[in-house]
Amino acid sequence: MSELTLTVMRLGFLAVLWLFVIVAVQVIRSDLFGTRVTQRGSRRGDTGRQQRAAQQAAAPQQQPRQQSGGRRAERGRRGAPTKLVVSEGSLTGTTVALQGQTISLGRAHDSTIVLDDDYASSRHARIYPDRDGQWIVEDLGSTNGTYLDRTRLTTPTPIPLGAPIRIGKTVIELRK
Repeated sequence: MSELTLTVMRLGFLAVLWLFVIVAVQVIRSDLFGTRVTQRGSRRGDTGRQQRAAQQAAAPQQQPRQQSGGRRAERGRRGAPTKLVVSEGSLTGTTVALQGQTISLGRAHDSTIVLDDDYASSRHARIYPDRDGQWIVEDLGSTNGTYLDRTRLTTPTPIPLGAPIRIGKTVIELRK
């Protein structure tokens, strides 16, 4: 073998070795410090948040026009929750308005509520309304489970107003 071929092979082996070391350091770093959770208060998120706030402010004004049942429809909705509030955990004080859409909970960056919790799965649970207007919580096969009033969920379960939903160190409640 020529001297040039041997030198090129040595340099190639050295490059592969350094690539392996860099990848190993990144894996160890992510295990020690966890994944980076982006805050939703970024510039791009602020404009979306402002648009949602404007839609929420406009929604109560449009709602009475759409209901033909009048007072009967109002009575059925009086006891219904209007917001989801995080009462314990790293997101304490976070509020999500309930507008009939499914709310996903977990560590995944595309979840409605992103949980920065070691005991939460990436797709941990979801909260959604049923046909009767009642809200349902469902565990999505998480490792550590979802608890409603100290009871581990095995099936989709209706959520009473004010009942704590525990996912790891995070507690969430439905409120008026």
